[in-house]
Amino acid sequence: MYAVVKTGGKQYRVSKDDTILVEKLDVDEGQTVTLSEVMLLGNGDKVTVGTPVVANASVEARVVSQTRGPKVIIFRRKRRKNHRRTQGHRQDLTLLKITEINASGKKTSVPAKKTAAKAEPNPTPKKEVAPAKKAAVKVKAKPAAKKASAKTTTAKKAGGSKTASAKNKD
Repeated sequence: MYAVVKTGGKQYRVSKDDTILVEKLDVDEGQTVTLSEVMLLGNGDKVTVGTPVVANASVEARVVSQTRGPKVIIFRRKRRKNHRRTQGHRQDLTLLKITEINASGKKTSVPAKKTAAKAEPNPTPKKEVAPAKKAAVKVKAKPAAKKASAKTTTAKKAGGSKTASAKNKD
């Protein structure tokens, strides 16, 4: 049995136990991913084509690793202008191993992490704590600051005029 699956804007022909490199999926290593956009299902001579997807079909895959593709060099130049720009790029990829192709909507296997999470209920409920009320603090304006700056400017002017008058006397 094989399927054509769409993920990351591309389509891949997969069968059970295949490994494929797809655009980066935001999933940790070892987790299970369900690809629900199945475009085509094939089983020997029987082929089911979706319009655009096959109803109730899905492909389950396990994330093997998060990796990066080969480095691609982008080189731009303009002739006779001594203009050159070099840039590199590595695409983030996810390596998937296909574990199962489901022709119907029924899942035959349940991921191990989900069953472990359901088995451990929380015995003690958390208590809600009421937030403490904050007291209003009044801020007083400082009008004296303007008067102090005015005094310093007058003192500078007075001091400057004294030195100028002292020079004139000599």
